[in-house]
Amino acid sequence: MTGADTLQGFKRDGRIVIVGASLAGLRAAEALRNEGFTGSLTMIGDELGEPYDRPPLSKQVLTGWVPAGGTTLPRRREIDAEWLLGVPASGLDMAANRVHLADGREIPFDRVLISTGVRARPWFVETEAALDGVFVVRTREHAESLQRAIAAGPSRVLVIGAGFTGSEIASICRERDIPVTVAELGPSPLVGALGAMIGEVAAGMQRAHGVDLRCGAKVTQLEGDAQGHFRRAHFADGSTIDADVAVVALGGIRNTEWLKDSGLAAGIWGIACDAGCRALDINGLVTDNIFVAGDVARCPNPIYEYRLLSLEHWANAVEQAEVAAHNMVSAQADRWPHLSIPAFWSIQFGVNIKSVGVPTFADEVVITQGSVSDHRFVAAYGYQGRVTAAVSFNNAKWLDHYRQLIETAAPFPPPCPTPDQPADAKPVPVDFPGPTLLAAGATVVVTGHDPAERRVTAVRHNRRR
Repeated sequence: MTGADTLQGFKRDGRIVIVGASLAGLRAAEALRNEGFTGSLTMIGDELGEPYDRPPLSKQVLTGWVPAGGTTLPRRREIDAEWLLGVPASGLDMAANRVHLADGREIPFDRVLISTGVRARPWFVETEAALDGVFVVRTREHAESLQRAIAAGPSRVLVIGAGFTGSEIASICRERDIPVTVAELGPSPLVGALGAMIGEVAAGMQRAHGVDLRCGAKVTQLEGDAQGHFRRAHFADGSTIDADVAVVALGGIRNTEWLKDSGLAAGIWGIACDAGCRALDINGLVTDNIFVAGDVARCPNPIYEYRLLSLEHWANAVEQAEVAAHNMVSAQADRWPHLSIPAFWSIQFGVNIKSVGVPTFADEVVITQGSVSDHRFVAAYGYQGRVTAAVSFNNAKWLDHYRQLIETAAPFPPPCPTPDQPADAKPVPVDFPGPTLLAAGATVVVTGHDPAERRVTAVRHNRRR
């Protein structure tokens, strides 16, 4: 083998396993073949069927414009892979270089990419979550079932959670003139992602379109009838509401439990990796044959003070997959860092909402152009005097301008780039809700005294209530 064929002991005709056969996994497989990888490629996925696109599930599929089966991801090229679908991974042996499957099989690898993504966070009471008429939205089957329930014309839909998915579902219900109640524990919709000022705009949009929006509201119980159908929700203040359909839109859970004893730096926050998508072990050391991409990756971004960020964005998954694939088959000197600026979009209540950057990495926000009352504006986010993000309502054509401001650390607040100067261009605190409880993830303890001995061991504490 020549130096071009062998990379730190890895052969270009070696064995690569991809765990997670969705968007990031498929795009990584295609990129590997584009990079000239000629070895064996194994795709492991817990869902049956080919990889499909998830963003349309809470948009076009629920409206009935696109059937759930019509969301299959297009193939950019043949990948000549062995597909092991319908069986999840159950463990990773870093010493033996093997992936364990739930059915007992062991799949050897020279290098592995983990792209297991997230799953929908279910309702916290299992028997209530199992009631007919209670839904989450993450898979094709979820979206197809909810679409049928909405098409049947329920008397009322209850949406628990007013993030992007919950707000999109509420919008679809109102388009069909279906009464909908949105229960949000925070002070306004989208506040956790975009802050208080934009949250107030989102709240006004929902109420203007007839949504019964209840903020600061906690649902405590989902009640069913004798036949097991959802009929009523109970709130912490003692009130109730009758509905036929409940949609639990409380975010996602990163699929990392199968890595609990693997020795990787993995937990509820995701899998930590370096900017080249190489996974970190529990000691914070970079592995050279384990890579991470997509929603499950927790990657440092130099633009945001090297903080480890987990981003559930479509474009981020594609870009990380391509970086990971390149680095898996490249020598150290030729590897790429993942330096893309995140982007996200949502359509709700007739408004196209798009963002660039990381709005949660900000201390101030300002309307830089357009009109808030017309729902056609751009808001720029700043952190300690520099631009870090921007969000547009029906004004996305200017986001490339703000992307450049972010990449060049332009001063905040930025000047208005167009004649549509807003009436009030004064920055205000971004005001994100603070966490009421720290996440109860893994904690580590350090053992040993000499440098050659010092290591960490994971311990787990019970959450205080």
